Amino acid sequence: MFGFIRKIVGRFMIICLNDDPDLTKLLKYKRKGKHIRVKVEAIDDRQISDDQRKKIFALINDFCNYTGDAQHDAEEYFKFRTQMSFGIEYFHLSDCSMTTANQMILTILDFLFEENIPFKLKTWESIPDEFPKQVLAMKTRSCVLDGKPNADLAHYRVVGMGRNRHEIDERKMYFMSLCREHHTEQHKIGINSFVKKYHIKPVKLSDEDLVRFHILTKKRLKELQAND
Repeated sequence: MFGFIRKIVGRFMIICLNDDPDLTKLLKYKRKGKHIRVKVEAIDDRQISDDQRKKIFALINDFCNYTGDAQHDAEEYFKFRTQMSFGIEYFHLSDCSMTTANQMILTILDFLFEENIPFKLKTWESIPDEFPKQVLAMKTRSCVLDGKPNADLAHYRVVGMGRNRHEIDERKMYFMSLCREHHTEQHKIGINSFVKKYHIKPVKLSDEDLVRFHILTKKRLKELQAND
């Protein structure tokens, strides 16, 4: 659903939707005695920057160098994937919004990591801070710091150490994807020092991602939800 913010008062927000909401679809997310949880994401309508455009075409060139595809065909292909992934209309790289440009960069990066296609921008420092680096790294099991494969899913709260694992609610944890070297360093110097050193921010995952990344089973998730 899309719309605009009409008013903000403290922690309360009034949002006007562009279209009438599908109540049938909304109500399926409602649990007895609980509010429906939502995520509010601001859309950056500023026009695509030169830096974003350069990154897009650099990634496309790396893709074409690997596959032999024509640049125009690759551009249209990734535009289509972006449209399908984010539910947006056809766009042009000459005047699309910054949000759309970011979505296309993420779509290309996601595809290249998924297919293990090498590219010159593979250092994580080249990926803009506004991207969900942690989720992308966890999805591909790559280290969020250096891109190494077969990374561990590190978390803020230690499971074990004399505690009953089934008393832990993983929905309240913060996760990050680290290679063995960086994961060992994190335990050695402590989480606070590690975060300050590398300027990374572990993230709290959605219920869907906790299941998708095999952190929780569907059965365990339902047990936790039943105790909410």
